[in-house]
Amino acid sequence: MPNDEFIPREPEIYGWIEEVFARGVRRPGYPADRWAEGWIGERLRGFGVERVRQEPVHLPYWEPTRWSLSVRARGSAEPPCELDCFPLPHAASTPAIEAELVPYDAAAPERVRGAVALYDLSLMRMPHAALAARATWHFDPADSFAHALQVLPFGREFQAVMEPAAAAGAIAFVGVLSDYPGDSYQYYVPYDGTARALPGVWVRGSDGARLRRMLAGGSVRARLQVEARRESIISHNLVGELPGADDETVIIGSHHDGPWASAVEDGSGIALVLAQAAYWARLPRGERPHRLLFLLNAGHMAGGAGTRAFIDRHRAELDRVVLEVHLEHAANEFAERDGILRPTQQAEARWWFTTRQPHLEAVVRGAIEAEGLERSLVLPPDVFGPHPTTDGGFFHLAAVPLVNYLTAPFYLFDAMDTLDKIHRPSLVPITRATIRIVEATAGVSAATMRGHGGSPLSG
Repeated sequence: MPNDEFIPREPEIYGWIEEVFARGVRRPGYPADRWAEGWIGERLRGFGVERVRQEPVHLPYWEPTRWSLSVRARGSAEPPCELDCFPLPHAASTPAIEAELVPYDAAAPERVRGAVALYDLSLMRMPHAALAARATWHFDPADSFAHALQVLPFGREFQAVMEPAAAAGAIAFVGVLSDYPGDSYQYYVPYDGTARALPGVWVRGSDGARLRRMLAGGSVRARLQVEARRESIISHNLVGELPGADDETVIIGSHHDGPWASAVEDGSGIALVLAQAAYWARLPRGERPHRLLFLLNAGHMAGGAGTRAFIDRHRAELDRVVLEVHLEHAANEFAERDGILRPTQQAEARWWFTTRQPHLEAVVRGAIEAEGLERSLVLPPDVFGPHPTTDGGFFHLAAVPLVNYLTAPFYLFDAMDTLDKIHRPSLVPITRATIRIVEATAGVSAATMRGHGGSPLSG
C-alpha cells in the first residue's frame, strides 16, 4: 500500500507542470528543453536521488525561421490571399516556390506532378467500444465508452503524411486539417525527425474549404515559402537512481521534450516521474522493491531518439530490468460543440500497455480499480503495431517487461495543449497506481517476469 505521508499532493505535482509549461516551446534542443534538462536534474538531486547524470543523445534539430502561403485565382485582379500556416517539421526549406495548386486524388495521383499538392488529412475516429473489445480488460463503470468516439491525434497516414504527394511528383505540399477540432493549423506532425524532400505547410480546415471553393471556379496559383534551420545536435537523457532491496532494476520514465510548451505532452509526464522520485526517495532503502532508475528521455519528438539511445547504451543491463514503467499524458478530454472546444468533465481514455503476463496484468487491473481510474483500458503492447505507441515502446522490442501509461487526445501535437488540458484530479491517483504496480514487483526477479520460472507478482 502506498504511504500517503510521502506522496506529493496535487498542487505540488501540478505546480511542476506549470513551471515547465511557463518556459515555452520545448522542442528537442530548444532553450526551454535545455532548461528542462537542468531543472529536472536539480529536482532529482533535491529529492535525494543518487547518481543523477546527463547521457548524450544525438538527434536532429529543426527550427523554422520564416514561412508563408499565399494563393490567387488565375486571372484575378485581387491581391494574393495570405493564409495562416505552419511548416511541417523537418520538411525541405525553400526561399519561395510558386506553382499550380492541385488537389491530391488517390485515384489519379499523377495530377499533382509538378504542382503544389493540396492534401486533406482527416484525424482517425475510433469508437471507444471497439478499442475496449481489443483490450485485455477495461474499467468503465459509468459505461462512458458505449456510444462515444475518440478523436486520435493522427490520420491513417500516421507520420507519412507527405509521402503520397511526394511519390506522385508534387513539388510542394499544403496539408489541410479538414476535420480538426478547433480548426487549428499548428500541428507538429510528422515528428519522426526524418528529413523530407518537399517543402510543406499545414492550414486550417476552414481555409482548405475556401481553397476548394476557389478551385471550383478555376485554376489557383500558390506561393509557398519555408525557411528552417536543421542540423545535428546533442541533447541529453536525464538519469537518476535509488538503491533498493536488490540490484535488479525498475525503470520509471517519460520524456522531457514536447512539440510546443505542451502541458500534457509531456509536462505531465515529467511531473508524474518527479512524483515517483519524490515518493521513493522518502522511503528507506529496504522498502524499495529493487534498484529504481528514473529516466527522462530526450528527443521523443525526433523519432524517440532518447529511448533508443538509452537502450543502446544500456543493452547489456536490460536482462536485469524487472519492469519498465512509462508515464505520459494526464489529459482532460475536450470535444467540439457548436464550433467551440469544451472540456467534457472527464479524463481522456487511459491506455495501459501491459506485457502479456497474467500476473502483471492482474496487478495493473488491481491498481486501476483501487485508485478509481475510470475510463482505463489494459492493452497488449502490440495492439496497434509492433510496440506500444509510447515513448517507452522500444523497450518492448528489447524484450523488457513493461507497463506504459498513455492517453491520446487529438490536441497532443498542437499549440492548444495548454494548462487547461491537464486532468488535475488524475495526478495523485496515477501516482498511487504506479506505486502499487512498482510495489508488486517486490521479491520478483527479472527472470521470473520474463516467464523463466518462479512465483507470480504480489498484490
